[in-house]
Amino acid sequence: MNDLLEQVWLDNTVKSYFIVAGVILFVIVLKRIISRYMAGLFFRVVNRIWKGVDKKSFTNLLVQPLGSFLLVLVSIVALHKLNFPTRLNVEIYNYSVKQLVHAAGTIILIICFIWLLLRIIDFIAMILEIKANLTPEQSDNQLVVFFRDFFKVIISIVGILMMLNYVFDVNVGSMITGLSIIGAAIALALRESLENLIASFIIFFDKPFTTGDLVKVQQITGIVEKIGLRSTRIRSDQKTWVSVPNKQMVDSVLDNLSLRTQRRGDLKLELALQTSAERLETFISEIRKILDREDIEEANVVMDDIRNNAFVILSDYYTAPVTIKEFNGIKEAINLRVLKLMEQLQIEMAGANVEVRLSK
Repeated sequence: MNDLLEQVWLDNTVKSYFIVAGVILFVIVLKRIISRYMAGLFFRVVNRIWKGVDKKSFTNLLVQPLGSFLLVLVSIVALHKLNFPTRLNVEIYNYSVKQLVHAAGTIILIICFIWLLLRIIDFIAMILEIKANLTPEQSDNQLVVFFRDFFKVIISIVGILMMLNYVFDVNVGSMITGLSIIGAAIALALRESLENLIASFIIFFDKPFTTGDLVKVQQITGIVEKIGLRSTRIRSDQKTWVSVPNKQMVDSVLDNLSLRTQRRGDLKLELALQTSAERLETFISEIRKILDREDIEEANVVMDDIRNNAFVILSDYYTAPVTIKEFNGIKEAINLRVLKLMEQLQIEMAGANVEVRLSK
């Protein structure tokens, strides 16, 4: 038996293969248990910072990436103890198979590590979102989503730089210094994207609008559903999905309809010149009574103008900031009552009756 274990296969003893395979198999079998235990240790640290954290949610987020990272790390360390077989170490495009395998292992390890960091960011964002839900403002929730996506992008860029440094032996510091001119050119080419990114920070800190607000910008009216790094998504009143660059949301004249204190309705009537002054006075008085409702906070009725073809009566009224459906109901009720009043007083609109005379 000892002779079999000491036999050399592909530059390594059978005993070495068994030891490496046993270590990797041990990690595979106990990977979930070990990762849960390590997640529990992390949870103790996190729980000291944020009280009342759900342990199950925390462990469910970290178990899978932590287990994958642990398996890849132990596998690479264990396989590193073996001698790479000389027969298999052929060159492919000036790179040996050993170098390619080592580079692939390093890339997988970095990917697992970045995956673990992204899950930690998701957990932190989840905790902050729970706290943001306790406040009535929606801006806190959108701010959490914004910075979650922002830090994910930063960590992904760091992961790419780590691959360039540890896999391809690229000096990242020298590369960044050497590419300063190219970076300036790229920044100039991406000026619009950078302006949108800066505008997104302005939106979050200046807060001209937040998620859920009804806004009107550049002939687009709708509800803000998401504020991203580059653009703001608006569900228009036509139920379409509109993406507006953040720079335009900041630079354009924006009307935040959700912040209005009242809704205004207008009623313009052009009455026939045959209407007597007495009927006009009665008509105006009755309109004021119609607008004297509980759901109308303020109203004005005035005979605005006397033209050569009509008497012009203007009415404006203000309701509380109710929904558009409720406002349309109030508007419809007022218009119908005004029509009935015109029928009772036998008042006609200007141009309703036209008399045409033909003469030789």
